[in-house]
Amino acid sequence: MIDHSPILAPVVALVAWSLCMWVWMYATRIPAMQKAQIDTINLVGGAGADLKAIIPPKSQWPADNYNHLHEQPTVFYAIALTHALIGTGNGVNLWIAWAYVGIRVVHSIVQSTVNRVIVRFSLFSLSTLCLIALTLHAAMALAN
Repeated sequence: MIDHSPILAPVVALVAWSLCMWVWMYATRIPAMQKAQIDTINLVGGAGADLKAIIPPKSQWPADNYNHLHEQPTVFYAIALTHALIGTGNGVNLWIAWAYVGIRVVHSIVQSTVNRVIVRFSLFSLSTLCLIALTLHAAMALAN
């Protein structure tokens, strides 16, 4: 059996959640595109942002969140892998990593359903505090 850092579990969990959001994105976007009579067979060019003017906003929210899961979480992946490599991916850092993942899941659900900006901002801020803590802990470990 190969020994691995416990902090890799929340990394895998967030990747899995991102893939769940990919499914949610297309489960809402494709029917909205069909309802708007967008001819995807003959469509050439364009971007997801072009759909904002055509499909209902609520149908776009999961796509917006899917994009968000490829922004700040990249910092999480980097710092979590740093903890795994330097041997500090357990204890409080593991709890913080799981908190980050949990907050991001809740953020996704909020953004994809009710999309209240103040709630999203609060959750985003909490998740950022987790990243700050993980970064400080890694910096302190590397300074020793």
